[in-house]
Amino acid sequence: MGCAFCASTLEGRVRNLTPGEILGQVAAANRHIQQQDPERRVHNIVLMGSGEPLDNYDNVVKFLRLVNDEKGLNISLRNISLSTCGLVRRMYDFAAEGLPVTLSLSLHAPNDEIRQKIMPVAHAYPYSEVLAACKYYVEKTGRRVIFEYALIKGVNDDVRCAEELARRLRGLQCHVNLIPLNDVKERNLEAPDRRAVDAFLKRLELKHISATIRREMGADIEGACGQLRRKVLSASRNEE
Repeated sequence: MGCAFCASTLEGRVRNLTPGEILGQVAAANRHIQQQDPERRVHNIVLMGSGEPLDNYDNVVKFLRLVNDEKGLNISLRNISLSTCGLVRRMYDFAAEGLPVTLSLSLHAPNDEIRQKIMPVAHAYPYSEVLAACKYYVEKTGRRVIFEYALIKGVNDDVRCAEELARRLRGLQCHVNLIPLNDVKERNLEAPDRRAVDAFLKRLELKHISATIRREMGADIEGACGQLRRKVLSASRNEE
């Protein structure tokens, strides 16, 4: 989708995963963890990373029904989150499916001006339309929406952005995940320091917006969206 902070877009789109391929990832994870402990299995799933789930709509919906089937893996849909950059029409379609999945919206900005600079999809779907679709999803499913907000130094991380974000989200059943940016070496973007992150969180809390700072994971293996895939592909090319 071309987001400025994401490594996924650097390699471009190849093709969509099939429902079986997505289900196979869960089955493979189950096999791996059960080698250490036969009593353990996957209970929670997040659809995000290299790709836009709602741009692979039919396959993703079929996967969700399969993974939830009591004759299959029988994983509760309430333990599944689906992340989207904000394909508004598909968000309405997904709300109508009757699947109690948690919707995570990659927001990353308090307004159209900033969002359009870092997320090309924002040119197609204005901020107000994205939030309206989120509100509809809450009304249809009774599930709160999670807003993902990657903090980028000098772009969207000051307290004025926090205050504007709080104004836009007031009254919406939601939670904000603040994510200090994972650096992508091909991008000229940096994470803010911890003081700025804490100040952003505090301002949201003062405005009565539910928010947390997401625990930083995967930086040591370049595990943010698309980073590990790109690293492996680059290594393969060098070997050739």
